[in-house]
Amino acid sequence: MPDRPDFLDRGERVRLFSVLSDTSKEGRTAAVFLSCLANVFEYGNALLASVGQRVGTRARIECFTEIGFRTQGDDPRLRPDGLIVLSVGSRTWMALVEAKVGNNPLNAEQIEGYLALARANGIDAVISISNQFCASPRHTPVTVRASLTNKVDLFHWSWMYALTEADLLLSNDDVEDADQHYILRELVRFLAHPSAGVKGFDAMPKAWGDMVAAVRTGAPIRANAPETLEVIGAWHQEVRDLGLILSRQIGVEVVTRLPRALTRDNAARVKADAAALADERCLSTTLAIPDAAAPLDIRVDLDKRTVTGSVRLRAPADKQSTKARLNWLLRQLKVEDALAEAIHVRLHWPGRGTHTQHPLAELRKDPAIAEDGRAKPVVAFDICMVREMGGRFAQSRNFIKDLEEAVPDFYERVVQHVKAWQAPAPRLREGRTDAADVTPAAMGEAANDAEGEAASGSG
Repeated sequence: MPDRPDFLDRGERVRLFSVLSDTSKEGRTAAVFLSCLANVFEYGNALLASVGQRVGTRARIECFTEIGFRTQGDDPRLRPDGLIVLSVGSRTWMALVEAKVGNNPLNAEQIEGYLALARANGIDAVISISNQFCASPRHTPVTVRASLTNKVDLFHWSWMYALTEADLLLSNDDVEDADQHYILRELVRFLAHPSAGVKGFDAMPKAWGDMVAAVRTGAPIRANAPETLEVIGAWHQEVRDLGLILSRQIGVEVVTRLPRALTRDNAARVKADAAALADERCLSTTLAIPDAAAPLDIRVDLDKRTVTGSVRLRAPADKQSTKARLNWLLRQLKVEDALAEAIHVRLHWPGRGTHTQHPLAELRKDPAIAEDGRAKPVVAFDICMVREMGGRFAQSRNFIKDLEEAVPDFYERVVQHVKAWQAPAPRLREGRTDAADVTPAAMGEAANDAEGEAASGSG
């Protein structure tokens, strides 16, 4: 194989129809996936862009499987599932691929071995793929020694992410070539079949039920406790899966919104969320949805056993009274009366931390109750939909099932219907509606007139 990289002792170009042994389920799934990544331009472009690689029309993607290295490193048993080679002109970028399917988790020691192997062979990155979920490709499900990622990048894709990206391209008809469109559609059929071993996040750990029960008795949550970190890890996986579910339902990519400091530091994110859980006895996250009026905030309250979805809208500044601003919002909330009892509107007033809250049903009957005798008008609204889960809240699988029903339901009934206020376009000033009104001569004359009027007024 003349195109095979020199450092490979062996390696086969990936085939769409894999001939790997039936016992190599991970290898077969990886080979089919890598073949589509290499041969469907838009798919390869989308996936590699997520790890910082731009794929232009002159780029070439080649993928190999069943690979072996001339320089094997410290462990001759290391056998990555694949190699991606991206060539753009004279520049080449390469990544080892390690794939797990079904319930098989990634192994930190194995990933560290691949990082060392990549460094020994001048390979730029290692990409892991499994049914584990992370907020972004730069976050990984395993913790490795920082020294190993100094010269080799480590990324992670979940299989559901790979499936979702393919589904979005097909749903939006973004694949131009008919043959490539067909290939990508077949990849979706393949990955969606149970035999491929691809699955979503479907259950919280046992520690979840224990924590909910302990909270009910008034016991504190310790931020550094192993069970707290286990719950946070599971919550992060569910948040990512929930974003992918919404992506497939809406047809655009929904991502977890993170503070800039936590975007590249998963350990810091875990620490921050564990501290928040201990202090507030709540789990929370924010999903960013393209073109939505506002980000979608999700809050899970362990004390109340509720899930709340909310969005915040700035009140229209061109309306002077609270009543007028509230009516602007109420006209957008067209939910049926039976559901209005579950939706609450929180009104934010001038001044830090000042807010009041009313059920939507009551505000519909009498918007005047929102004014609360305040002189200054409301500045922002939170639209909140609360779902009480009761006993199902502590059940590992039912909690996930109900959450994945509640959030899309809130989006469908509320979020997709509301629009953010936008200031109207500035109008032409009186006396300056013609171009002749703003020539230097006209403006000078207007200035003289104004000066004359000021002088006569003072006299």
